[in-house]
Amino acid sequence: MTATVAETAPLPSKPKPRVAFQSLARFRAPFSLRCGALLIDYIILVAIIAFSTLVSRLLGGGARSAGNSSETIGVLLALIVAALNLGVLPGLTGFTAGKWATGLRILRDDGGPIGIGRAFLRHFLGYPLAFIPLGLGFLAAALTVRGRGLHDLIANTIVVREARVVRAR
Repeated sequence: MTATVAETAPLPSKPKPRVAFQSLARFRAPFSLRCGALLIDYIILVAIIAFSTLVSRLLGGGARSAGNSSETIGVLLALIVAALNLGVLPGLTGFTAGKWATGLRILRDDGGPIGIGRAFLRHFLGYPLAFIPLGLGFLAAALTVRGRGLHDLIANTIVVREARVVRAR
């Protein structure tokens, strides 16, 4: 007598949907987020100057030169932070501190990285020129189809909002 062993195949299970890598979809940056990012960037600079002024006033009683030195150091520190945050950092990564906090990124018009020279052009020439006509250069970002302000047109850049997209296969 031989015993027959029934072979059972495992039941087919539902295939699990494979999740594709998370890619970043790019959308036109809303004007309100752009304003918030700019506000964050300038709050950082104003906080440095306010702190140095506070230290200056605390030291200012009998040590007038110490007070003036702390104000000078504060202004120099603010200029260094401005150059790093508005020039070098976006040139290398596409983000300023404010853009990073709001999920925005600065890109060249063709989608590539902007580079340090273009970042300095955008922030240190484009921003003042956008401020001159009563801020209308910034308002253009709210009114144009591609959302580009005068500073974006000068530096040939665009600001996009990046959202994580997960696609199931």
